[in-house]
Amino acid sequence: MRNVAPSIRVDTPATLRTERRGNAVRVVAAGDWVTTETARLDPETRNIATTGAGEAEIDGSGITALDSAGMWLLLRMKYALDAKRVPVKRFVVPDRYTTLLSAVEREGLVEPVTHKPRPHGLNYILERTGKGTVLAFRQGYDMVGFLGRVTVETIEAFLEPGKELPFPGFINQIEETGLTALPIVGLLAFLLGITLAYQGADQLKRFDAQIYTIDLLAVGFLRELGVLITAIIVAGRSGSAFTAHIGTMRVNEEIDAMKTLGLNTTELLVLTRVLGLLVALPLLTFFADIVGIIGGMLMCDLELHITIPVFIREFKSAVSLNTFLVGMIKAPVFAFVIALVGCFEGLRVERNAASVGLLTTRSVVESIFLVIACDAGFSVLFSKLGI
Repeated sequence: MRNVAPSIRVDTPATLRTERRGNAVRVVAAGDWVTTETARLDPETRNIATTGAGEAEIDGSGITALDSAGMWLLLRMKYALDAKRVPVKRFVVPDRYTTLLSAVEREGLVEPVTHKPRPHGLNYILERTGKGTVLAFRQGYDMVGFLGRVTVETIEAFLEPGKELPFPGFINQIEETGLTALPIVGLLAFLLGITLAYQGADQLKRFDAQIYTIDLLAVGFLRELGVLITAIIVAGRSGSAFTAHIGTMRVNEEIDAMKTLGLNTTELLVLTRVLGLLVALPLLTFFADIVGIIGGMLMCDLELHITIPVFIREFKSAVSLNTFLVGMIKAPVFAFVIALVGCFEGLRVERNAASVGLLTTRSVVESIFLVIACDAGFSVLFSKLGI
């Protein structure tokens, strides 16, 4: 709770005493109820004797100094008595502190949390399903609107006279999302190539057709696995970074400051990331294809005794330019989806740290889901086209 009144030096120590008048308990507070006294007053305000009492009164007219911490203790005591079914009929503080009372009561103290029993049954399931469906459609609608906004900004950046793309930010994004991702993408692609070659050879050995391990590795990696594993790595690495960075800027009100200065936040924060990833992901995919094929080639040489010249000759016969292009065509689409989702969720962050973590996680999940959904769509499309 934020302190709405400055801390006051203690001249008169705070006191608290209780009096009984029939079935009523009267709590009398006096002295300086300020921050430095709260540690001593805390246990006293928690242990008010209410046995046999039907109502209560809190009299703070004798208080000589009061800040928000002291007011919080008084109000907490009031709510605690109400919770014990001893309603507070009269609550008095000096008139000069009525504004502080209103502020603390409105912002600094809430009534005790009551845990409701968790609902269950068919109605609850239908309600949750309906809410989730409406939320999904609403978020999809908002994302389509964001897509249109980014499209307009992109066209203006390239076609509007006198308008220049933030080139340094664009180059920085290529470095952050592409160059620095080379080690992890290369390592995983290399290991995946080894795994795919080993597992393929293990199955094809039953038919004495180990040579076709090369075909499996080449077609599988160039068409599907290379671009898919790269996109998933980038979604978890760069997509989450987009959301976290932009979200933190919203929490710190940096985006509001940029708008106040008349800067185009979509162009500076979103467009550079989208275009940077559109360049970086295809290059990463090409790198992953090469490293994955090398890993499979080494596995074939060591375990299957298929020499490198034989591997290269079979590789050339197994793949064509279309095989390579099928995987590379997917890369810009996946890049656009990842960057769009990452920036979209970052701009939706609320002004608290918990929202940054929540939407960063949501960004990664949505990006990976959409990447796999797009990949499935591409597979169906290419199958229908006979590619």
